[in-house]
Amino acid sequence: MVSEVSQEVTPRGKRELTQAEERTEAGKFFSPYTDIHETDRAVVVTMEVPGVDKNAIDIQLEKDVLTIKASIDSSKYESLRPIYSEYNVGNFVRTFAVSMKIDGSGISATVADGVLTVELPKAKEAMARRIAVS
Repeated sequence: MVSEVSQEVTPRGKRELTQAEERTEAGKFFSPYTDIHETDRAVVVTMEVPGVDKNAIDIQLEKDVLTIKASIDSSKYESLRPIYSEYNVGNFVRTFAVSMKIDGSGISATVADGVLTVELPKAKEAMARRIAVS
């Protein structure tokens, strides 16, 4: 069964943010690669955060906006002169629209091997259920 994942958790571009939701911060931010998957019970956001300590990750849900921020301590790279560089060092940020079909009180997150996994459980009314026929 195909569900409405795109309506439950979707990336938000700057143009889509309302004035109340838009945040202005100084500095350069990187947008890490992110996948969004769905299970029967949850929507799972998986994000690359290489080199980020779990204490440097900030996840907030405000109204229907999920914001994930993280930072890498760039001081250990300051003495290096890159010959070739694709790896971004600094601050990461991603913002997602979250539908009301998500149970905001049950959100959990883990980080392992440079991958952040945020699990957003579906609200009971959004879960599929079998109806018995009598």
